[in-house]
Amino acid sequence: MAADKELTPTSYIDHHLTHYTVQVNEGAFWTLHLDTLVTSIILGIIGMGFVWLIVRKATPGVPSKRQAFVELLIEFIDNEVKNTFHGNRHVFVAPTALTIFVWVLLMNTMDIMPIDISATIIEGAFGVDYWKIVPTTDVNTTFALALSIWFLMIFFSVKVKGLGGWMHELFCTPFGKNPLLWILNLLFNFIEYVSKPLSHSLRLFGNIYAGEIIFLLIGMWAATGVAGAFFGAILGAGWAIFHILIVTLQAFIFMMLAVVYISMAHESH
Repeated sequence: MAADKELTPTSYIDHHLTHYTVQVNEGAFWTLHLDTLVTSIILGIIGMGFVWLIVRKATPGVPSKRQAFVELLIEFIDNEVKNTFHGNRHVFVAPTALTIFVWVLLMNTMDIMPIDISATIIEGAFGVDYWKIVPTTDVNTTFALALSIWFLMIFFSVKVKGLGGWMHELFCTPFGKNPLLWILNLLFNFIEYVSKPLSHSLRLFGNIYAGEIIFLLIGMWAATGVAGAFFGAILGAGWAIFHILIVTLQAFIFMMLAVVYISMAHESH
């Protein structure tokens, strides 16, 4: 933060919650959260690149620690998908679930990094005033991921059932085929279709965003003096350990909901 600005709880939190934005054109309707985009892309390349390199060099003999870790991860994801999705999971669903879990987990894990140290390094190295390093605390990220799954759900519904079958499902389920019930069926299905990406995205965003706020509050306490720094360090370490469970669980839940939605698209009512 600028040295000439007085540090207050409000200014401290506002600073760390402000995105580095770039406006595409002057007067444009939308802007880009460059910190979210860059961090997400880098983490995606690192995560999937690591898995690709290990799988590419895998040997049939005694596996290395890295190969054993990746094999356990892939087997775990495949078993979870197998218990939920009963189609040909190896073609698309299992690899998609693996990609979602690894990518979301890495983005969530950025929340555990010391926020002041990481922000100072990035802002000093690139000369920017603001940089949020946790992509999943940006609701645009979670909505983009959830909407991608939502479009895949609609795509597979049309692919499996045909356009006519999908439209028939919209107008004739769950209350019946009577024409008097078509509007009610459509309204019911509309609410279901809208609620899925909303709940899918906001669950992830809310949990990770709340965790970041707690880290910021602990950081403010640590800045109050020696005693505050001591207790802040203890609380921060404790919360970071607990937060490891949260970021992992939220990545798993987000992945499983994606698999469930795609599985539902393959089922007929």
